[in-house]
Amino acid sequence: MQKFVNLFLLLTLSFAWTACETASQEISNPYLLGADLSYVNELEDCGGKFYKDLQPRDPFTLFSDEGSKIVRLRLWHSPDWTTYGTLADVKKSIRRAKGNEMAILLDFHYSDNWADPAHQIIPAAWSGITDTNVLGDSLYNYTYSVLEELYSENLSPEYVQVGNEINSEILMEKPTAENGPTNWERNAALLKRGLQAVKDFNEAKGLNIQRMLHVAQPDEAKEWFASAAKQNLSDFEWIGLSYYPNWSEFDLEQLSQTISFLKNTYQKEVMVVETGYPYTFRNFDGANNVLGEGSDLTGYPASKEGQMSFMIDLTSSVIKGGGRGVIYWEAAWISTPCKTQWGTGSHWENAAFFDAANGNEALPVFDFFSHNYQIIDN
Repeated sequence: MQKFVNLFLLLTLSFAWTACETASQEISNPYLLGADLSYVNELEDCGGKFYKDLQPRDPFTLFSDEGSKIVRLRLWHSPDWTTYGTLADVKKSIRRAKGNEMAILLDFHYSDNWADPAHQIIPAAWSGITDTNVLGDSLYNYTYSVLEELYSENLSPEYVQVGNEINSEILMEKPTAENGPTNWERNAALLKRGLQAVKDFNEAKGLNIQRMLHVAQPDEAKEWFASAAKQNLSDFEWIGLSYYPNWSEFDLEQLSQTISFLKNTYQKEVMVVETGYPYTFRNFDGANNVLGEGSDLTGYPASKEGQMSFMIDLTSSVIKGGGRGVIYWEAAWISTPCKTQWGTGSHWENAAFFDAANGNEALPVFDFFSHNYQIIDN
């Protein structure tokens, strides 16, 4: 009998140890680290290929294998200049990401083209609508219908951005520079309708899609969310930030402090959903590099090692401030014969995760996904 008791105890302890070890592994890196892979389908259609250890790899599988947990995908309303970034294209990407066990952050641009602080141009389908209530209904119905269609194909995202880099007023007829100050009553009313659409969809389907409001650069975040709070714009779960150091006056420590302030002031989770850093300043095609000469920081040269070090230190700063994740913008935007609105090739190949000088071989920066970040309680 004692032998059986001893065997039972041994098996119990072994199981407990395995469970603890598994839990420890899960806790060791509980952060949402990932990449925006919106361009991948287009690049592959243009002949683009991705390599790891000289072997061709499916990029979605490679990112998952390297530790990416989340994929961000942009969605335009009805672009007439591209067949990508449409709902059909996004569905294809979601299938690929989910097939590799990565979560989805769906980025509604609410525009037919790039939406950013300088451009929040209303989709052509809604142009001319001046009644805020009617426009809000259009935004609500569109958001809900997209989620409904994705749900019907088992492609529901885990996270949704209601707008992209919405520093300026959304759904405007002209670029930001041609508009006056933000009409916050209108702006908040429209954003609330987008947020409400996701909330109502969750309740109808028994889901818990998390909602995010995304502002470019920590420099403007405090003022933006203070203005939002004055309009009772608070029914969402996540604050998303873009952080590109060459366009920000904040260093990594100030980024961390801002994240801590936003998290504690508004009781929201915080994530950096866009960032990037060059591994070289060389231009490999006819498309100019967005991150050109002068976009590096002291201590982080434009090199393979500098890119990796920046991403590890950036992520550590986000975690220090209580942030929950970091997503690298267009990590797979390699150079191909594809044309953009501004040139042929990629404007980001010198900041991607693949070495353009070495046959698009995976760069060391992939290690930022699996780095053992210290957990800091806030």
